[in-house]
Amino acid sequence: MKYCCTRNSSERVTAAQAIAQGISADGGLFVPESLPVYTYDDLTALSLSSYTERAAKILSDFLPEFTAEELFECAQAAYASEKFSGDSPAPLTLQQNGNRNMYVLELWHGPTCAFKDMALQMLPHLLTRSLQKTGDNRTAVILVATSGDTGKAALEGFRDVPGTKILVFYPENGVSEMQKRQMQVKEGQNVSVCAIQGNFDDAQTGVKRIFTDPTVKAELQKRGMMFSSANSINWGRLLPQIVYYFSAYCDLMRTGEMDHPGEKINIVVPTGNFGNILAAFYAKQMGLPVNRLICASNENNVLTDFLRTGVYDRNRPFHTTISPSMDILVSSNLERLLFHLTDGDSARVAGWMKSLNDTGRYEVDGETLAKLRDLFWAGCCNDQATKKTIREMFQVENYLCDPHTAVAVHVYQQYTETTGDLSTPTVVVSTASPYKFAPSVLEAVSGQVSACDDFARVEELSALTGAPVPQPILSLRGKPVRFTQSCAKEQMAQTVLSLLV
Repeated sequence: MKYCCTRNSSERVTAAQAIAQGISADGGLFVPESLPVYTYDDLTALSLSSYTERAAKILSDFLPEFTAEELFECAQAAYASEKFSGDSPAPLTLQQNGNRNMYVLELWHGPTCAFKDMALQMLPHLLTRSLQKTGDNRTAVILVATSGDTGKAALEGFRDVPGTKILVFYPENGVSEMQKRQMQVKEGQNVSVCAIQGNFDDAQTGVKRIFTDPTVKAELQKRGMMFSSANSINWGRLLPQIVYYFSAYCDLMRTGEMDHPGEKINIVVPTGNFGNILAAFYAKQMGLPVNRLICASNENNVLTDFLRTGVYDRNRPFHTTISPSMDILVSSNLERLLFHLTDGDSARVAGWMKSLNDTGRYEVDGETLAKLRDLFWAGCCNDQATKKTIREMFQVENYLCDPHTAVAVHVYQQYTETTGDLSTPTVVVSTASPYKFAPSVLEAVSGQVSACDDFARVEELSALTGAPVPQPILSLRGKPVRFTQSCAKEQMAQTVLSLLV
């Protein structure tokens, strides 16, 4: 299987090259030329397997340069029991939400208590092996823009991995205090963290610009280094996310909830950069029986408007919300979806991306819009509705969820009220532990604003709800802060070079 570029379909690379490089030289993203298709018999076989075995199988169908033994070793190391608590890295819990059968897919039982661990525990294994397969002996500089969770998960995954250095940029006032602390205290000889004076879109745009800056790339070449990415623009980051959608369905098959061929589910994903829901799209295209992909946004509802109208317009107010990992107006992974929906028309995709860069806006044609509407249902909610949903989930279901998961639950309620679809079993993706956002969750549940520090709020929330605090959160207390640097968004390239001394 080869991979092509979304902005130049004639560019072809191997899977190892796509993972090692991260992004095309022209800023385009790599996508597989074709997708494997799984039958009901394949799903039945996967349902009898462990999560590690499911991951190794699915990855092997996309990574032909890797042996089955290599991929099993990668999966075994990534999803080891000492890294993920409980019986499964991605457990399902049933919530009887009114008349709806709603299953919550918890993706936050890893070392940083966020769904990014599901991919970023795997990516370092894939990247280091990819570098070996391409014969590149340079040090890989992992450049990351984060809206909160990717940064910590990437730092954790790449900490002290030989042959790598990792630099993370985050918006100074655009992450929760717990997310910030997770990054600022990170150990490791090869890690660096820097805040930027701007929002996540500024950080992401700056990182993309650095990737394609010939002066910076030439300087790295002199130092025996090369750029790669841990954001979901890297196929090696996105691919492992496909696994947990298959795994969720297979778990429902194993418990008897999905008991006949072709029985469909809905999937609800809180998303900002479109990577997590794009992985669900790939799963559907590969044969997973999916009815609707439901895209949930917060007040930064650029995706909701796009999926409804076909007009992508980032020229709008940017909202800082209590679900900060979704505070994004430029959704990078949408580019991959557009490439697939236009049957690989890279010239059209490149034109839309140029328009987005030049004017902040583009509009797709009627045929593409019809495909979007057929695949997706989209909704959004504000902070008030998010807090209300957190409170109701706890009071009615005795389930404590974080603000991002609450956005997904609220939009799912909008979907059922609008469509009347109460019968389709639905998987709602839960992306983070509520304790990463303890002040907002505590306020939502108790109705009061606490004046104490974040760790005291964690203790107060636990005492109030009885929900256990994850060990990775507890372990942060008392750790010394290592990284306090901040830079203007225009200074990101110089900062990268200075941190790589």
